[in-house]
Amino acid sequence: MPRPDSPPSATETAAVRVARVGADGDGIAARADGTPLYIPFALPGETLSVRLGARRGEGRAATIERIESASPERVAPRCRHFTQCGGCALQHWDDAALLGWKSAALATALARAGFPDAPLAPAIACAPASRRRMDLALAWTPSRPLVGLHAARSERVIDLAECPVLDPALAALLVPLRAALAGLAARPRGGAAVANLLDDGIDLLLRLDVPLGLADRTHLVAFARAAGLVRLSLGMAGGEIEPLAVLRPPRLGFGTVTASPPPGAFLQATAAGEAAIRAAVLAGLPERLPRRARLVELFAGCGTLSFALAARAPLTAYEGDAAAAAALREAAGAAGLGGRISVVVRDLARRPPLAEELRDAAAVVLDPPHAGAAAAMPAIAAAGVKRVIHVSCNPATLARDARRLAEAGYRVVQATPIDQFLWSARVESVVVFER
Repeated sequence: MPRPDSPPSATETAAVRVARVGADGDGIAARADGTPLYIPFALPGETLSVRLGARRGEGRAATIERIESASPERVAPRCRHFTQCGGCALQHWDDAALLGWKSAALATALARAGFPDAPLAPAIACAPASRRRMDLALAWTPSRPLVGLHAARSERVIDLAECPVLDPALAALLVPLRAALAGLAARPRGGAAVANLLDDGIDLLLRLDVPLGLADRTHLVAFARAAGLVRLSLGMAGGEIEPLAVLRPPRLGFGTVTASPPPGAFLQATAAGEAAIRAAVLAGLPERLPRRARLVELFAGCGTLSFALAARAPLTAYEGDAAAAAALREAAGAAGLGGRISVVVRDLARRPPLAEELRDAAAVVLDPPHAGAAAAMPAIAAAGVKRVIHVSCNPATLARDARRLAEAGYRVVQATPIDQFLWSARVESVVVFER
């Protein structure tokens, strides 16, 4: 989102009607002169009195002064922090309407890429209180530590008392974590806490901006035991990670295979979302694979999709994070799949695959991060693989990636929207391309 480039007006107001909700979840309206206004927490069809703020791109930011005519789709938010915390942008929108908007966002992204008639499967919803990964911001005031999320478009940390998105086990960690941080002798200025809910409990990674002495480390180990953590790890911002306490083996099951993910490892946000992604990917593979077929997976992680894919055909799995790749390789070996899954450690942004490495694949599956897979798309398009299955959490980068496939003569077989980022503007999807 463009940064404001002028100070907000203290007095300028306008009466507007909201036309639509934009890609970031803001209501979009236009002034009489056509200037677009971006209005958080506004819904299509609403008539509002708004206060104009800073310039934003070619338009202006605005805040709601008064709702003159509310949408029938407006509902009461579920969280006391809504409108302050930047984690949710759309809690005020009816669930069915929001799900429809996310489906439309996927359709729009594919149309922009050159697939105006892409067939969409029904959107798959994920339940509240089911998110199993949280990436919390930490900050210290003179009186206490703050544990929460940043406010929208701000570095300010909102201290969370609740979160209806999180699995209850993760939500219950907020209070004891805050107390543990308050007990440190060191006084960091900031940091982050990444908590993954694994099969047997919570795996917590703390990143702080000051080193901790022996007393503070002992204090955190006691906290880990009292909180029933699986593992507690510590790292300086951007530095190496040190396990402080491993109280049980960190385990995460992918079907019949169990992996041991590294601290702070990427997980799909919800177990239901992961299952929906896996099902859509498997359904997108060719019905009949040649006897000597080979599959290629890019951005494999610890094996979210790898083991299911390897059940269909031998797999070459590329992953840039060495620790995640090691966890995938170890899990494959323990499951007797070492000859079925070949793991390649490669930074796919700096060293994307060559077309020659992909040309004999029956299908290429990719699950890139939010930034997409721009570096890898030229080789994928040039390889002429029959099926390409793209898992995305960002319609904007999906559109950019998919445009290369449209130019190479691919068509969309199926696109499946999955709402595992509840009440946010983010859209997960699985799109199957065929040539």
